[in-house]
Amino acid sequence: MTPSVDYQYLNIRGKTHLVTKGPHVYGESTKNGWRAWDPTRSKLGSVITQDIDVGLSKNVKVLYLGAANGTTVSHVADVASIVYAVEFSPQPMRDLLNVARSRTNIIPLLKDARRPETYSHVVESNIDLLIQDVATRGQVKIALENKRFLSPTGKLFLVIKARSENVVTHPGIIFKSSIEDLSQEYAILKTKKLTSHHKDHLAIVAEPLP
Repeated sequence: MTPSVDYQYLNIRGKTHLVTKGPHVYGESTKNGWRAWDPTRSKLGSVITQDIDVGLSKNVKVLYLGAANGTTVSHVADVASIVYAVEFSPQPMRDLLNVARSRTNIIPLLKDARRPETYSHVVESNIDLLIQDVATRGQVKIALENKRFLSPTGKLFLVIKARSENVVTHPGIIFKSSIEDLSQEYAILKTKKLTSHHKDHLAIVAEPLP
């Protein structure tokens, strides 16, 4: 499948949805080939529905860290020219492989996002958009380590999962520290707490510093 359109908004069954165009994946509502992008199942979808520019547009090149079973990846692939989808766990990777069968622009990689050197021979340089949604400690460190793939004019979309960093520390403290650490190598463009759909999550949009 070759993407030809961006995401947009469409009325499906009396309700306005953020949609992308492609084969259905997870039982989402569809209309004339358009698929509803459920913000309750996707942090990226949740942010886009709040009119925040994350850098996803027609034919961009994407590196997606924490691809999981491919729900959000499938929507990204409906828009992007290519998606390098990194997932560490074999079980969700099986679902991701099924998604990739209907989207030839998804390159599934069973790799650890904490070790970018293990997939640097596959992922091209000058990626337009780095998406990171991993549930582990050291999330900012991962974003810093994977900056090597990002174009100087590209963007980072990072989700900080406070409870994955530390279950004891207050999320606000974790968010503040994460922003400070990330600012060493990225210019922060926008931050947004995802309280409406994803508790204790902070989305960050940033650009790489020279």
